[in-house]
Amino acid sequence: MFKYGIDTLTVNKAIAIANGKLNAELTDEAKAKVNECRRKVDVISDGSKAVYGINTGFGPLCDVQITPEETGKLQENLLITHAVGVGNPIDKEISKLMMILKVHALCQGFSGIRLEVIERILYFVENNLLPVVPEQGSVGASGDLAPLSHLFLPLLGEGDFWVDNKIISAKEVLKNHKLKPIKLAAKEGLALINGTQFILAHAITGLDKMEYLLNLADLAGAMSIEGYQGSASPFKEQLHQIRPYKGNLEVAKHMRDLFQNSENIASHGSCSRVQDPYSMRCIPQVHGASRNAYYHLNELAEIEMNSVTDNPIVLSETEAISGGNFHGQPLAMALDYGSLAAAELGNISDRRSYLLLEGKFGLPRLLTTGGGLNSGFMIPQYTTAALVTENKSLCFPPSADSIPTSLGQEDHVSMGSISGRKFNQILGNVEKILAIELMYAAQAMEFRRPFKFSEIIEKNFAIIRKKVAKLEDDRILKDDINAMIELVKNKEFIVN
Repeated sequence: MFKYGIDTLTVNKAIAIANGKLNAELTDEAKAKVNECRRKVDVISDGSKAVYGINTGFGPLCDVQITPEETGKLQENLLITHAVGVGNPIDKEISKLMMILKVHALCQGFSGIRLEVIERILYFVENNLLPVVPEQGSVGASGDLAPLSHLFLPLLGEGDFWVDNKIISAKEVLKNHKLKPIKLAAKEGLALINGTQFILAHAITGLDKMEYLLNLADLAGAMSIEGYQGSASPFKEQLHQIRPYKGNLEVAKHMRDLFQNSENIASHGSCSRVQDPYSMRCIPQVHGASRNAYYHLNELAEIEMNSVTDNPIVLSETEAISGGNFHGQPLAMALDYGSLAAAELGNISDRRSYLLLEGKFGLPRLLTTGGGLNSGFMIPQYTTAALVTENKSLCFPPSADSIPTSLGQEDHVSMGSISGRKFNQILGNVEKILAIELMYAAQAMEFRRPFKFSEIIEKNFAIIRKKVAKLEDDRILKDDINAMIELVKNKEFIVN
């Protein structure tokens, strides 16, 4: 059982809560923290001192003081006016993650929101009522204002929900569930829409995918080396201990495990080849660098998901600090680093696929014995080349850019929402690139029989052959490629 606002949230726990595999609860301890902070906000709200976001306007209107009677309307107007997102809806799973992350942040006891608002959000989560949130419109500085506004409009009876796979108005859904729209009080609108939960949910989704793809890239590389009859010596532990990056060490060990007891590797141990191309022998250095980037992003994401990122932060009955915890730069820069790391997994994979087509070291050109009449596996590498170039174009770092907003009050923004979306786009392309390499590697391994491979590689070879047969004569490969992509997306390969 996970306790909101009390326990430490991790990537795996957040995913498990969203998938219904881990139960989460609002404990009495968390409720007490929320209620105490709310009491402080009420004291500030009833006072005469101007405190940003509690009894003032927002952004460039922070110098306009609001009467106690107007504070509720002010907070509702905030959600309504900031819900200006455009584009396709984000995945429902990301909407759910955003609500889970927001609840955990609000339960830290520094946001001043009422318990009933948190309980309503949890009702949405637990009943799988997922708000429709457009993917574009956040600059990732005063938090993810536009997407969070869309996320929480349904609290007011505005906006839309996903119900199963249909978009239904919030008014209708609340009516069906016998729920009344919530009337927001002082500070609550800001507490809801200031924060980095859009950026963070994309980071978590990508990290969950990247963890698997890092291991899968090692597997694909090992299978390609088996098909190419490359050398296992570049993965010796002693070599990597004298340049001991964490990721490199892990990849080298993983490769050694993947080659364990391989008859094919042993069969050419004394051959005259001195070295393999970089995409084969530099796998620990390249995949390892991507692992190091993954670890860095994961570390920052876990700090962020246990932090308070709204504004102002309520510290006492007399002090509510208007700071910058909502600024997305810490995640934005790391997401751009993660995007580059993910793209490189695809880049080097495409090079290995190309090597398998060249017709060297006992492999037929284009991995077909009937070349000429048959094109074999010539063309799928065009697809990987296109995907690699698309990823390169997506690697421009949005965090390097900033366009001032809010009449200059928000004069430096992170663009982290774009970084998060691009990170996931790149990972989606890497899934396809690795799927094609695995298909190539399996075909190349056919020409190394009757030698056997390691137990884990034999098992993965069998997984591929259940879906994709050995290519004898030309056939439509689209179905084969799609079958391989589904194996990758569903995480059906045994990667460790």
